[in-house]
Formats: sequence, structure tokens, C-alpha cells
Amino acid sequence: MNIDRRDFFKVVFAGAATALTAPTAQARPPKELSPDAVGILYDATLCIGCKVCEVECKAANAMPMSHDTPLEQAHGVSGLWDSGNDLNSQNLNKIKIYANGTAEVKDRELDGYSFVKRNCMHCVDPNCVSACPVSALTKDPVTGAVTYNPEACIGCRYCQLACPFNIPKFEYDKAFPKIVKCEMCSERLAEGDIPACCDACPTGASLFGRVSDLLNEGHRRLTFQPSERQEYPVRRLDGGETRTAEVATYYPKIYGETETGGTQSLLMAAVPFEKLGLPALGDESRAQLSETIQHTLYHGMMAPTVLLGGLVYAAYRHTHEDREETSGDQDRPQDGEGRGHD
Repeated sequence: MNIDRRDFFKVVFAGAATALTAPTAQARPPKELSPDAVGILYDATLCIGCKVCEVECKAANAMPMSHDTPLEQAHGVSGLWDSGNDLNSQNLNKIKIYANGTAEVKDRELDGYSFVKRNCMHCVDPNCVSACPVSALTKDPVTGAVTYNPEACIGCRYCQLACPFNIPKFEYDKAFPKIVKCEMCSERLAEGDIPACCDACPTGASLFGRVSDLLNEGHRRLTFQPSERQEYPVRRLDGGETRTAEVATYYPKIYGETETGGTQSLLMAAVPFEKLGLPALGDESRAQLSETIQHTLYHGMMAPTVLLGGLVYAAYRHTHEDREETSGDQDRPQDGEGRGHD
């Protein structure tokens, strides 16, 4: 059975036309956080690069300590050192550094440097959760933390491909590997504690709180004037502990407020975020976009049904034609048959 290219494209175009003229599935609305959703505000201008957050993260997650943890430059940024020691199956939280020119002044783009924290962004509408076919990755309905269930995971690693921040890591060195990522210390949250990285930070660079409150705090900081001294909360927004620090010139944006539908890990810095290795993303979640496309194509199973029906029809037609040709060959007189004898 053969289907020529012309007939194949006729069937494909017929299916596409039916899909376009069929009732369009309504776009999936963006997901929203619960009022009690929590997150982390990282302020690079307060970070001193001590890396104690890395140490405490490893301790909280029972991961092996590294004896040599030098500062690495921002991963993937053009013109800077590209360190292989980035987030991996044994590093859920990483402090990196951006450096330009002489790197003489902290929190300056030209001839300066800045720290940046890399960990799971805990997206409001996570691509990894949307891509996972077995719900091994889920989003807590109250805290909003994106957590992982190794018992459900089938090792497809779709979450790695889907994440725009390159966060989930796979244990390639294990006989029974699993996906590893920051889960915002969900076990500590369940006990009323805060993430280890925030609890350990001595300067308030990593600050825990409700996402709505953290955004308010971030916008408060954007009103500060450079070089003035201001009070900054430490460890947790509602903890009452503060410290005074000199204000840097903030880049006028809170990263994660709108990116890919919003994230619960928010960042502030004095250097543009793309310089720190963070991707430039639109406001719409890719999960929302991809699910809308899928729901439209498969709305009522119209398009797949028409396409399959067209292929079945084409196959039937060609089979029928082949039978007619075979029947005609059998009925046609052979050489010497039907002729009279002299």
C-alpha cells in the first residue's frame, strides 16, 4: 500500500483545516498563588559572598560537603568564566559572581562585580509541573513550593527540558537516579521553620516571607536613594530582626515579579539581570501557552479524528484501486488465449 505525496498532503491539509474551523478551546487562565504562598527575596546588594547558605543548604538536605567552594562567575554569561561547578545533583543552591573589567566596585555593571543566587524559582505556573507526565513534580496548594516525589518519577527528564531556568538536575551517577532540585525546605516549612539558606544568611540577602509581602518590600527598596542608610530585615520578613546598610543603586526591577507568569524566588540587584545569567522571559507562562495549544488541537478530539479518518480513507482508496487493477489483470486475455486455431 503506497500513498503518494500529493494525497498525503491533501489529508494533512484537510485535517488542519478542520482543526482551524472547529470550535476553539478556551485558553487556560493563568494560575494564581494562594494568599499564604511563601518565597525568598534575594538582594544581591546585601550579599557578601560568604556562601554559608550553600553550606546550610547541603546540611539541611543531607548532601556531601565540598572542601573547595570558590566563587564562580555567572554560568553562561558571555565573556566570563564558565564554571562546570554549577547547580547539579549535589548543589541545590549556588552563589555565583558577575565581574566586569577591573571589578573594583561592588554592585556596579562597569568595572564592578555582583553576586547572584541560583536556586529553584518556584514558578507560579511551573513548566516542570506541566511537562511531567506522572505528576512527580507538584506545587503545594498553600505554600506554593514545587516539590518532587521520587516514587512517581519515571526518569523521562521532561522537566529538565521544560524549565527555562535550567534547574532540575538528574543523578546520572546513581544506579537508581532521581531528579534533584530545591524544594524550599518544604519539610522545614511544615514544621513552622524557614528555608535553611534564609535562616543562615547573616546579612538578610536571602529573606523569607509571604510572596505578596516580599514584593511590597522589594518595591519599598526601589524607592531608596543611593548611598543613604536604611533598615533591612534579616532572615524572615516578619521576624523583627533588622540591620542597617548603605543603599546601592538598584536596577529598577524585581526579577520574578512577572517573568513566566511570576516566581516565588525573587531577585534584586544593581546590575541588569541578563548580566547575571538570568534569562529574559515574557510575562506569560510557557506552561499556559503549551497547554492552550494542546487543548485547542485536541478539543473534542476533532483534529486527530479527522486526520486519522483521512489516512484510513486514503489507505482504503489505494487498497481498492490495487484490487481493481489486480482483478483487471486477471480478466484480461493472455497472449494466445481466445484466438481460433488455423
